Amino acid sequence: MAKFDTKRLSRLDWAVIGAAGLSFISLFLPWYGFSAGAFSASVSGWSTSYGWLGGLLIIAAGVYLAMVRSEVNLSNMPVTPAVVVLGASALGTLIVIIRWISLPSGHAGVLGVTAYSYGPRIGIYLTIVAGLVQVGGALALFRASGEKLPWAGSSPTTPQSNTEGP
Repeated sequence: MAKFDTKRLSRLDWAVIGAAGLSFISLFLPWYGFSAGAFSASVSGWSTSYGWLGGLLIIAAGVYLAMVRSEVNLSNMPVTPAVVVLGASALGTLIVIIRWISLPSGHAGVLGVTAYSYGPRIGIYLTIVAGLVQVGGALALFRASGEKLPWAGSSPTTPQSNTEGP
């Protein structure tokens, strides 16, 4: 049985979970669009090829952290919760940034008046901001947990300096 108590959440927890909520809302906002005069058309995050996958990973990181804080038994996971949250948020943000970079954009006009424009819209920018906030929060939570990355072995020992002469 989950025991979700908002009083037990730290500010970093709220940042990670809040970023997931913002990412969820942003998936329904325009991510890409075209406008010419009074005409305008756009597509949401769900319709921008693989961009929605990044948004879902950001959401999943926040949901997973909420589950961990609710004392849901997730002991079957092969990695620790801090690694899962950091990995999902970083990968999701990276996917959204790659999608943003790969979207074509441009505009044209005469005498400083834009005739038409096309390119990224507010939804993708909000998702990038949410992802960056979540990665920052997840990184701080990871560092505070004292956990190590799964592929990082034991830290190398510092060699002792030899003060004795030959």
